[in-house]
Amino acid sequence: MTLLYRRSIAALDKLVPPKLQPLWNHAAGPKTVFFWAPIVKWGLVIAGIGDLSRPADQLSIRQSGSIAVTGYIWGRYCLVIIPKNYPLCAVNLFIGITQTVQLFRAIRYQQTQREEQENKIK
Repeated sequence: MTLLYRRSIAALDKLVPPKLQPLWNHAAGPKTVFFWAPIVKWGLVIAGIGDLSRPADQLSIRQSGSIAVTGYIWGRYCLVIIPKNYPLCAVNLFIGITQTVQLFRAIRYQQTQREEQENKIK
């Protein structure tokens, strides 16, 4: 840990009310990356939700599939590490869900395109 971080936390320790001390000092509390990683990852969920309005022809099956699988894998991992990180698990599952929706949109679009091509050939 850096000196700046330690001094910042020492100053903030004095400001945290007694009722919030258990959360503040928790192994996955605000003093750790276990707390901040899920908060930052919600940006990926927001981006995925924003992409729901993107035309399906601009979606990548490989990208959506790999991000969805990654979300599910890390969601599971968050439940087997110590300390268990439920907020990180939740955000990873939401990443998986949003990308699964995108994946099915992309697959459906490509199937429609194939069917149109086949109908043109006939």
